[in-house]
Amino acid sequence: MSATGYAFIGFTAWALCLLIVMEVVRTYLVVTGRIPANGFSPDNAGLSPFMQRLARAHANCIEGLPIFGSLMAVAIMTSRVSITDSLAYWFLAARIAQSIVHLTSTSTTAVKVRFSAFAVQMIIGAYWAAALLAS
Repeated sequence: MSATGYAFIGFTAWALCLLIVMEVVRTYLVVTGRIPANGFSPDNAGLSPFMQRLARAHANCIEGLPIFGSLMAVAIMTSRVSITDSLAYWFLAARIAQSIVHLTSTSTTAVKVRFSAFAVQMIIGAYWAAALLAS
């Protein structure tokens, strides 16, 4: 499998991992009677700041998956992974870094680091789109 394929699976697995963590915590809150099963909002409003950041980090992944995932999928399906392979792991690392920073801090520095990680993803995505269209 190509680096692009592994990065695509990694991106999807990371989004799944964030979802599993969120649902494990939500399940605990329901089982312990702290929150009714129908008491959650999609953004985890009313829960801890960490849970709210977790919901947003997961949403960030889900929002980016159709955009960046489709570029990786096109490269894979059209046998043009030579365009995406060199930056695929950098893209995945930037995505995971963005989420981790989002989960750990809301300081001004952390927000700047988080945006920088997202900017790396946007630049890589723009490069992939242009290169795929040009090839």
